[in-house]
Amino acid sequence: MWQRLSIILAYLTITLIIGIIFRRRASANKVEFFLAGRGVGRLLLFFTMAATNFSAFTIFGLSGAGYRIGYAFYPVMGYGTGFMALSFLLIGKPILALSRQRGYITPSDFIEDRYGAPWLKRLFSAVMIVFTLPYIAIQAIASGRSLDTLVGIPYLSGALLITAFIVVYVSLGGMRSIVWTDLIQALMMVGFTLSAFILIVRGSGGFVRTHEEVYRSFPALFSRPGQDGSMLLGIWFGYLFLWFFADPMFPQLFQRFIAARDQRSLGTTVVLYPLITTFLFFLTVSIGVLGRHTFPDLGAAESDAVFPLLLQRYTGTFLSTLLITGSLAALMSTMDSQLLTLSSLITVDFVRFRKREVIKEKGVIVLLGALGFLIAVRPPQTILDFISGTTFNGLAVLAPTVIGGLYWKRANRYAAAASIAVGEALVLAFYFNVLNIPGILPVVPILAATAAVFVAVSLSSRAERSNSAIVSPIPPGIWPWVVVFGLLFILGNDFWAWNRRPILLWGLPLWVWYYIGLGCVLSLVYRVFVQRINALQSLP
Repeated sequence: MWQRLSIILAYLTITLIIGIIFRRRASANKVEFFLAGRGVGRLLLFFTMAATNFSAFTIFGLSGAGYRIGYAFYPVMGYGTGFMALSFLLIGKPILALSRQRGYITPSDFIEDRYGAPWLKRLFSAVMIVFTLPYIAIQAIASGRSLDTLVGIPYLSGALLITAFIVVYVSLGGMRSIVWTDLIQALMMVGFTLSAFILIVRGSGGFVRTHEEVYRSFPALFSRPGQDGSMLLGIWFGYLFLWFFADPMFPQLFQRFIAARDQRSLGTTVVLYPLITTFLFFLTVSIGVLGRHTFPDLGAAESDAVFPLLLQRYTGTFLSTLLITGSLAALMSTMDSQLLTLSSLITVDFVRFRKREVIKEKGVIVLLGALGFLIAVRPPQTILDFISGTTFNGLAVLAPTVIGGLYWKRANRYAAAASIAVGEALVLAFYFNVLNIPGILPVVPILAATAAVFVAVSLSSRAERSNSAIVSPIPPGIWPWVVVFGLLFILGNDFWAWNRRPILLWGLPLWVWYYIGLGCVLSLVYRVFVQRINALQSLP
């Protein structure tokens, strides 16, 4: 136990040192503390966007889903999250430009500026805070479970240890410490997950051989709708829909649009994003499928721990502990950003501190960390079910307010407030089973109703002080690209290949190879699109 604990403490100490390095610079003012001086460049932006979005869910949730559902869950994550990066251009580019011109610090600064309503800004921030707190708890839950499984530290002690270290280095170094630790953590996440995958494959008997054995015992893991029959075509479509509208509404991702150095930095992130999601998410889902060979009868709650269980089985003490730090990096790189962003929402939007220093803002970070830990005291059964039913749906409701405010001059505060109220009411109704539509994710009817209310109220009402002057024009020549991306979305829902007996190639169904290739094609299309849109916008 002590050898394993020493390795983990050594890693945690490195994150602490990074926070100390940037302590003085981060404490200068709010722009430095929350936005790293608006100077996050191309390399750091890509890695911090990836690391921030790839949470404990990426390692533990996806491997658990791979174990329970099978490869049917891979495309909706690998390709679906890669396709979601298009929203970084749709939302991120105009927000980046406006934030430089108008001094935004928090995501909701745009809401007040566009709609001219401080109360709407606070409503928007409150929704972000309420629905992000469960996600903070997820990181604490995953850290407690992994340290309990691998090191033997009691669940609550492990959750408290990781939460405390994150709170300290975020409080010390702010956004600068986060983006630099994100760089390290993203590299660890990918490198250590790949290493763990290779060792698990070797230990279980080889990639093709093990997959063939798993296929004989659990053929539904290689099919659609999956082992548990959950990945119906409507559900599949719903997940692609969910990621596209929910992920950019995560406050920690939204704030990175504001912190980016320039448009080129954001474009690089968009181009590279499908490559890392296609690669990394395949590894974690595949680890879950391979886990059926070694541990065929894990329960639902136990399945989220299949990754550390496999490491414990196939590697030694030192190596397994070193590799599990990659999964700790995944959850830490999300939790630190969430704590910082929620602190900015609270201290800028609700409780304004007049002093230039950010001492009280750091106190809010400590409080948020404590709240996340308290939620983790009684964890949900599985990571996937918990956050899909709360955080993602709740934040997706905000998308019409943001997109409508960016691109439609008729949008107004009454429409935004009504759409948020209706949307969140539907989120609660679906979560508590007051409403239920079989065969489709709740986000689809929720967003349909939210958008309809937004449009209807905008057309039937007018609001003074709405700042339509900052509405972004539609770039010239954009409509052919709408067709291109519509086609790519359809290709991501390959309904013509559904419910067929899988043909295995090197251990994998052909449709898995299809999505690996489609993810690479998406990256190439993004590159051409970014170059083209930049050229169009530079024309007089």
